[in-house]
Amino acid sequence: MAAEAGSPVRPTETRALSLSDLDKRSREIFRAIVETYLETGEPVGSRNVSRNLTMSLSPASVRNVMSDLEHMGLLHSPHTSAGRLPTEIGLRFFVDALLEVGDLTQEERQQIDVQVRASQRANSAEQVLTEASQMLSGLSMGAGVVLTHKTDMRLKHIEFVRIEPLKALVVMVSDDGSVENRVLDLPPNLPASALVEASNYLNAQIQGKTLSEIRKELERVRDADQAELDQLSQKVIDTGLAVWGGESASDPGTLIVRGRSNLLTDLDAVEDLERIRLLFDDLENKKDLIQLLGLAEKGDGVRIFIGSENNLFSLSGSSLVVSPYRDSNQRIVGVLGVIGPTRLNYARVIPMVDYTARLVSRVLG
Repeated sequence: MAAEAGSPVRPTETRALSLSDLDKRSREIFRAIVETYLETGEPVGSRNVSRNLTMSLSPASVRNVMSDLEHMGLLHSPHTSAGRLPTEIGLRFFVDALLEVGDLTQEERQQIDVQVRASQRANSAEQVLTEASQMLSGLSMGAGVVLTHKTDMRLKHIEFVRIEPLKALVVMVSDDGSVENRVLDLPPNLPASALVEASNYLNAQIQGKTLSEIRKELERVRDADQAELDQLSQKVIDTGLAVWGGESASDPGTLIVRGRSNLLTDLDAVEDLERIRLLFDDLENKKDLIQLLGLAEKGDGVRIFIGSENNLFSLSGSSLVVSPYRDSNQRIVGVLGVIGPTRLNYARVIPMVDYTARLVSRVLG
């Protein structure tokens, strides 16, 4: 059936256009054009459309309807003598109003379960997310993408290790076994005992808390515990808090992308290659990823971004299908999904992303 308000699909809003704007004949012709485009990527001519319709219409009659659909902004013609292609508005209308979202087969569900749960044995959240990204890429023939907040890692141990007279390495071990290192600037003439004292103090405070929770807790008790810490040890902790607290502005999170090579198939023009290059640059620079997390946090379910919508990867000519996943406290901690061309197989990718996000939430919870 077509995607409805109660489905996991939560499309972004575009210009107001409803099914009532199209009569039955226009709907069928528009659907035939879009479905053929999604399958082949080629412009669709009136003769081919008339052959595949359930109703009997001449190519001339089909051309008249196609002209009306073009006037409505749903179709465009890349060349004067070519067939028609759906516009971004047309693809959005198709996804919102006409797309029949199916369900995964039992075999597909088992394949996703096996791959994601096998990575769970590595006892690493990053491994689970990497495997989910790889699996989505393989099933969709697009690029699998996962974005997660670094600040949501729950810590088990912190240690300061001096690497230069004025620099120290902070080694942070999370509950899932993953390790993250950061470099801190140290005050001059800092004795080794201050690093040990700072490590011991933090390890007594951090068990099972996220970095953001630790930062808030330490700020709350800092004044009360000032007498317990040497002044230089306190400086080490304050420097650490400054580094941790400033991470979101410079680094929105951990980005995992698998299957980029899939985006290089079926490129038949220099412009296509340039769009993919720009997409790769966006991913490399983590462009607009904070916006992506913010959009995902607006609600449950799959969200679909087509082409230049919301200025997300706006130069790439790509589509993005994503869904948030949650931790054990049901907080949204990241998003996962598929990036592909605008002629992505939405009917297949949408349930795939939705199911994977729910599975990852259960595994990480």
